[in-house]
Amino acid sequence: MLATVILGIAAGAAAPYAEPHVKKLLEGVLLSDAPMSELELRVFSFAICLIGAAILASVFGNGSAFALAVGAALGVFGPRIIDRIQKRQAPDYGDEL
Repeated sequence: MLATVILGIAAGAAAPYAEPHVKKLLEGVLLSDAPMSELELRVFSFAICLIGAAILASVFGNGSAFALAVGAALGVFGPRIIDRIQKRQAPDYGDEL
Protein backbone atom coordinates (compact mmCIF):
# COMPACT_ATOMS: atom_id res chain seq x y z
CA MET A 1 0.00 0.00 0.00
CA LEU A 2 2.86 2.39 0.75
CA ALA A 3 4.34 1.72 -2.68
CA THR A 4 1.00 2.65 -4.25
CA VAL A 5 0.89 5.92 -2.28
CA ILE A 6 4.44 6.69 -3.43
CA LEU A 7 3.48 5.94 -7.05
CA GLY A 8 0.50 8.29 -6.66
CA ILE A 9 2.73 11.03 -5.27
CA ALA A 10 5.10 10.54 -8.19
CA ALA A 11 2.22 10.73 -10.68
CA GLY A 12 0.85 13.91 -9.13
CA ALA A 13 4.26 15.54 -8.97
CA ALA A 14 5.20 14.50 -12.52
CA ALA A 15 2.04 15.85 -14.17
CA PRO A 16 3.32 19.43 -14.67
CA TYR A 17 6.53 18.07 -16.21
CA ALA A 18 4.63 15.71 -18.52
CA GLU A 19 2.30 18.45 -19.76
CA PRO A 20 4.60 19.83 -22.53
CA HIS A 21 5.29 16.31 -23.80
CA VAL A 22 1.59 15.43 -23.86
CA LYS A 23 0.83 18.68 -25.66
CA LYS A 24 3.48 17.91 -28.26
CA LEU A 25 2.01 14.43 -28.84
CA LEU A 26 -1.54 15.76 -29.11
CA GLU A 27 -0.74 18.66 -31.45
CA GLY A 28 -0.65 16.50 -34.54
CA VAL A 29 -3.59 14.32 -33.59
CA LEU A 30 -6.22 16.37 -31.79
CA LEU A 31 -5.35 20.00 -31.30
CA SER A 32 -5.71 21.02 -34.93
CA ASP A 33 -9.37 19.93 -35.05
CA ALA A 34 -10.46 20.63 -31.49
CA PRO A 35 -8.09 22.80 -29.46
CA MET A 36 -7.78 22.03 -25.75
CA SER A 37 -7.74 24.68 -23.06
CA GLU A 38 -4.90 24.93 -20.55
CA LEU A 39 -7.01 23.31 -17.83
CA GLU A 40 -8.06 20.43 -20.06
CA LEU A 41 -4.47 19.79 -21.06
CA ARG A 42 -3.34 19.88 -17.43
CA VAL A 43 -6.06 17.43 -16.37
CA PHE A 44 -5.33 15.15 -19.32
CA SER A 45 -1.60 15.01 -18.52
CA PHE A 46 -2.44 14.28 -14.88
CA ALA A 47 -4.76 11.47 -16.00
CA ILE A 48 -2.03 9.99 -18.21
CA CYS A 49 0.43 10.04 -15.31
CA LEU A 50 -2.16 8.51 -13.00
CA ILE A 51 -2.90 5.73 -15.49
CA GLY A 52 0.82 5.01 -15.73
CA ALA A 53 1.05 4.83 -11.94
CA ALA A 54 -1.98 2.52 -11.81
CA ILE A 55 -0.37 0.20 -14.36
CA LEU A 56 2.86 0.10 -12.34
CA ALA A 57 0.93 -0.54 -9.12
CA SER A 58 -0.92 -3.36 -10.84
CA VAL A 59 2.34 -4.87 -12.08
CA PHE A 60 3.78 -4.76 -8.58
CA GLY A 61 0.65 -6.51 -7.35
CA ASN A 62 -0.42 -4.12 -4.61
CA GLY A 63 -2.64 -1.64 -6.45
CA SER A 64 -5.18 0.09 -4.26
CA ALA A 65 -7.33 2.79 -5.86
CA PHE A 66 -7.74 4.65 -2.58
CA ALA A 67 -4.00 4.70 -1.84
CA LEU A 68 -3.28 5.81 -5.41
CA ALA A 69 -5.83 8.64 -5.18
CA VAL A 70 -4.47 9.83 -1.81
CA GLY A 71 -0.93 9.75 -3.13
CA ALA A 72 -1.91 11.62 -6.28
CA ALA A 73 -3.65 14.32 -4.24
CA LEU A 74 -0.53 14.68 -2.10
CA GLY A 75 1.61 14.84 -5.22
CA VAL A 76 -0.50 17.57 -6.79
CA PHE A 77 -0.96 19.71 -3.69
CA GLY A 78 2.30 18.80 -1.93
CA PRO A 79 4.37 21.70 -3.28
CA ARG A 80 1.67 24.19 -2.25
CA ILE A 81 1.41 22.68 1.22
CA ILE A 82 5.20 22.76 1.66
CA ASP A 83 5.36 26.40 0.48
CA ARG A 84 2.60 27.32 2.90
CA ILE A 85 4.38 25.68 5.83
CA GLN A 86 7.73 27.28 4.93
CA LYS A 87 6.21 30.77 4.68
CA ARG A 88 4.88 30.61 8.22
CA GLN A 89 7.08 32.44 10.62
CA ALA A 90 7.49 31.63 14.24
CA PRO A 91 6.29 34.49 16.48
CA ASP A 92 8.99 36.58 18.02
CA TYR A 93 8.30 36.62 21.75
CA GLY A 94 11.41 38.59 22.63
CA ASP A 95 9.82 42.00 21.96
CA GLU A 96 6.79 41.47 24.21
CA LEU A 97 8.73 40.98 27.43
